[in-house]
Amino acid sequence: MDEVAVPALHLRGVTKTFGHVTALDDVSLTAEAGQILAVVGDNGAGKSSLIRTISGVYRPDAGEILVDGVTKTFQKPSDARAAGIATVFQDLALVEVLDVATNMFLGQVPRRGPFADRKRMEREARTFLDDLKVTVGSVRSEVGMLSGGQRQMIAIARAIRTGGNIVLLDEPTAALGVRETAQAAEMIEGLKSRGNAVIIVSHDMSLVFDLADRIQVMRLGRVAGVRDKAATTRDEIIGLITGSISA
Repeated sequence: MDEVAVPALHLRGVTKTFGHVTALDDVSLTAEAGQILAVVGDNGAGKSSLIRTISGVYRPDAGEILVDGVTKTFQKPSDARAAGIATVFQDLALVEVLDVATNMFLGQVPRRGPFADRKRMEREARTFLDDLKVTVGSVRSEVGMLSGGQRQMIAIARAIRTGGNIVLLDEPTAALGVRETAQAAEMIEGLKSRGNAVIIVSHDMSLVFDLADRIQVMRLGRVAGVRDKAATTRDEIIGLITGSISA
């Protein structure tokens, strides 16, 4: 008998409240290695709370988070990163006055004696970006001088460099033009090809239907439905978002 593959990430019955407000209500989620899961929903649906809970910013009040079948408890974001979860929030958290190489190693700067090992940072940053097919002329360029798409890709590359095999992307193309969105989509597909489990939160239905293998709809803090992309339509997903269609 073939063994059943263990999901890279599995949430079971996760609940998160803030006072009298229930942000997440008995939420489950499954992300598989080598697949892209899109999480969609209207404002206030619980998407941001879900991402922050997975990434260790929030602690759930109930439920389980399992990574590769093992239950994890995250006290802080570094615990989630140590478990292999890499999150790129919408603000990217890049330092625009620093160069690409330095941003890639923020918080993990290699040392050579008392000094930062610049040659190693630049060499490894260049190799890593080339491996991910990120087009940046020089790793010595200030991040603030790059395009929005390049900054987005630097942020994703930095998250992957920390060892994350589960990648959470919060509105990865929200501030990008058509060309840059296509570049970001190519990189996201590259993450899938590398065997990463990828979760994207997006309002962009075109991006969702171009990239996702499965789509999870959130509504009012609950899961309104989960659909295989190949077996659903944009109208059905919008109906689940608005509540005109029930799961």
